[in-house]
Amino acid sequence: MEKILITGKKAPLKGSVKVSGAKNAALPILAASLLCQGVSTLEDVPPLQDVKVMLQVLEQLGATVEKGDKLKINSTKIKKTEAPYELVKKMRASFLVAGPLLARLGQATISLPGGCAIGTRPIDLHLKGFEALGAKTECGSGYIKVWADKLIGTNIYLDFPSVGATENIMMAATLAEGKTTIENAAAEPEIVDLANFLNSMGANIKGAGTSVIKIKGVNKLSDCTYTVIPDRIEAGTYMVAAAITGGDITIENVIMDHLKPVVAKLQEAGVKFVEGETNVKVMAPKTITAVDIKTLPYPGFPTDMQPQLLTLMTVANGSSVVTESIFENRFMHVHELHRMGAKIRVQERSALITGVERLSATEVKATDLRAGAAMLLAGLVAEGTTEVTDIYHIDRGYVGIVKKLANMGADIKRSQ
Repeated sequence: MEKILITGKKAPLKGSVKVSGAKNAALPILAASLLCQGVSTLEDVPPLQDVKVMLQVLEQLGATVEKGDKLKINSTKIKKTEAPYELVKKMRASFLVAGPLLARLGQATISLPGGCAIGTRPIDLHLKGFEALGAKTECGSGYIKVWADKLIGTNIYLDFPSVGATENIMMAATLAEGKTTIENAAAEPEIVDLANFLNSMGANIKGAGTSVIKIKGVNKLSDCTYTVIPDRIEAGTYMVAAAITGGDITIENVIMDHLKPVVAKLQEAGVKFVEGETNVKVMAPKTITAVDIKTLPYPGFPTDMQPQLLTLMTVANGSSVVTESIFENRFMHVHELHRMGAKIRVQERSALITGVERLSATEVKATDLRAGAAMLLAGLVAEGTTEVTDIYHIDRGYVGIVKKLANMGADIKRSQ
């Protein structure tokens, strides 16, 4: 089984790195291409395993996919309404095809989705939204079926600002009759990107990026060309890589407005930033200052950056508290960090961290996608050579991260 080897304590990271397109924006956009009675031409879609799986789902449903510098998806002749279990089980985001299929073909059957085991992440809010639009739902043994003769616009209030539910309901509502209002909607940049993509195909969506999204149904969506936003979590991970190694790097293709809570915490820890138009220079201090972090829905601190910042705190000066309020099982990386000499005590949803002078290399595993990134960061500063296993998780969310870190001076390589 392939693993990543990192020899730490070598030198601060230097140079530049270019951020790829956002996985969490690309996946719903790919699902939304099913709504198009024509060709969707997409740029900056990251060549990741999750993207590969989603494209396979689209092809199974009848879309044709043309790969190249630009990704072209023709959904004109989709007829199937059931997403196959062998693909859906690999990735939770595959459930996002439910809304487009329901809107376009009047029904969808989806296996219960898989993905990272970081919490329950129920899909009840998705179903609540579909039912409010007039659909019926059926939960069977391992699958969910939704169907409707016609979707009718309505007011929908989400009990929690779920990103996936906001996206699925928004996609279903684009072809519904009348107006739909989603209240307490998620406001993440990826929501805005999806709305912009849908609007470029002819949808009528306003308010994306706020807690109230209004959708006026249209009869059909047509051809478009669209560029996916940069990945804010990848950019944030490289910011932490610079900070934890005492580095000085420039991150290209970044939208700083999407990273305000991450930048604020890193500045509090002593990191300095010089912003350009589409890039940012990140300069680490000699000593990282401990800071407290609490994850919250956007625009709060992102849960997808919690493992990386927690890892930085293990070598910070002082004590810190990291509170995880989004997912109940997102401290699995703590056990791996313990094995490297970190001092962390978990109490319910908070991790109490006392910074240590050094971490020690050992064999660790990537328990999920962002925990895997945390292990790479820890390996960069641990004394000795760290072996990271189960790296398929990392490959689900980071394009060429080993090569990108190596190009900035890290002693890192993949090995069988």
